Amino acid sequence: MSPPRRRLSTWTAPGRRETFFVLCLFTIIVFIFHSNVSADYSDEDDSSSSWSWRAAYSNSDYWFSRGSASSNAEASKKLKSDGSNIIPSIQGSDNSGLTINDVTISWKGPKEKMPQTTMVQHTEGFTILDNIYAHNGTLYIITDSPKSFPQIRTIISSGYPVFNGEAEVKKREPTAKDMQIITVKQAEKMFGKLAHRLEGVTFMSNDPPQFINHYYHFAAELFFGLWRAYSSLDPNIKSTGQTVLPPPRRFVFTHTREDKWRDYAKMNQWIMHAAFPSASLEFSTDWKDRADTQRLWFFDRLVLADRAAAMRGKPFVATERYASAAFELPGSAMWFEPVRTNVVEFAGLHRSEGSGTMHKPVITYVTRQEWGRRMLKPEDHEGLVRALKRLEKERGWEVNIVAMDKLTREEQFQLAGRTTIMMGVHGNGLTSLLWMHPTPRAAVMEFFYPGGFAEDYEWTARALGITHYGFWGGQHFSSPDLPPRAYPEGFQGNEIPIDGEAVANLVIHQLSLNEEADD
Repeated sequence: MSPPRRRLSTWTAPGRRETFFVLCLFTIIVFIFHSNVSADYSDEDDSSSSWSWRAAYSNSDYWFSRGSASSNAEASKKLKSDGSNIIPSIQGSDNSGLTINDVTISWKGPKEKMPQTTMVQHTEGFTILDNIYAHNGTLYIITDSPKSFPQIRTIISSGYPVFNGEAEVKKREPTAKDMQIITVKQAEKMFGKLAHRLEGVTFMSNDPPQFINHYYHFAAELFFGLWRAYSSLDPNIKSTGQTVLPPPRRFVFTHTREDKWRDYAKMNQWIMHAAFPSASLEFSTDWKDRADTQRLWFFDRLVLADRAAAMRGKPFVATERYASAAFELPGSAMWFEPVRTNVVEFAGLHRSEGSGTMHKPVITYVTRQEWGRRMLKPEDHEGLVRALKRLEKERGWEVNIVAMDKLTREEQFQLAGRTTIMMGVHGNGLTSLLWMHPTPRAAVMEFFYPGGFAEDYEWTARALGITHYGFWGGQHFSSPDLPPRAYPEGFQGNEIPIDGEAVANLVIHQLSLNEEADD
């Protein structure tokens, strides 16, 4: 008996439900595929894909992708007109288009070109360069237009300490070991067609450690000048401190050891970590380590500061202030607010409290009476305290009589951030004026031995938009009617006179003069 024959089923056309399901599935697959392709090959400036990153710098049109750099002339046409075109298109601190694979750039293809160095900003001692290279401890400007760059001696020095005398000055002149300007052809012959990338913004100090481990010279000169030069790239910094500038990724101290940059009061490291908490620090040993690799290093953007180079410019000759050259560059009146706000908030002071006490004034007298040198006459110190306490009682103003070295760092920054008028004998304690908010009421009153004058704090206050008054006993003076720089006998002594009543009267005048402007 033969087995039963199996019946074959007949095919039927799919119904509406099956057809709809297939079409939906097909649409999803096409959408996913299109999205992946777009992510991989997007030519948009704001691409956040991990495959590519647009280095949208001023005067630079290179595309970094999987470690290669090729010309892209269209990039410069898409740059914004509000000032943000002069920083990387990736705003903030995370270049999200980069992966661990993007540690090198190369220009090996027939249409790929070596990224040339471009000058973004320059004044004596402060220079911003894009696409600059380093090899064996030497910085290389690589360009086919060498005449478009200023003299190397206005950019960098040998890093030799600053001492007086013609022979000493000559030792500060840069050599080929410090910086060279070479053509692309020369560079490719010397280094090949591959470089190792230091992404983002790098702040570099080429100074010797001579001044760095001093709070004023670090904070109000080097740090001050570096940020002022960099801030010139955003002319629209707000009074709140808002800026489009990404923070520096690293600070490099080419001639300073790790144990030579801290000041005795530990203020330098506080402001560094407060202002730029994500920035790494590299010192002379690290710079040598990079040199010893004998590899070519590529900086996306370098903000370079050099004291000896700045000393060659007219601003330094006029003021003897290292950072003064940076003020030759354009900038916002609120240029320091991003840094100041970060520092006072790191100390625990909310930015609304650190806005310059727009209502009840805060008067802070920074006393040096236990310091041992450059002190007021004891009776004049007591008279000043009485006059200030009377203002507190009669007008309800807050008065603080403080020795800064007796306060914690948090207390120093918090008090300075709240202070409307700061006063004291010429000295390091007045460096705290950096953290005052530059309102119309804000002022610094500095006491000198009669006939003596130094511009340190006068220039710094004025650079921040804060009024400065100098005192000789009962006589006061202010810019532009300043006396010449002078250090007479008694300048460093302990018999500096001050008329407390004259100081109190000027405080009243300063606060009443600008009371309406603050409302």
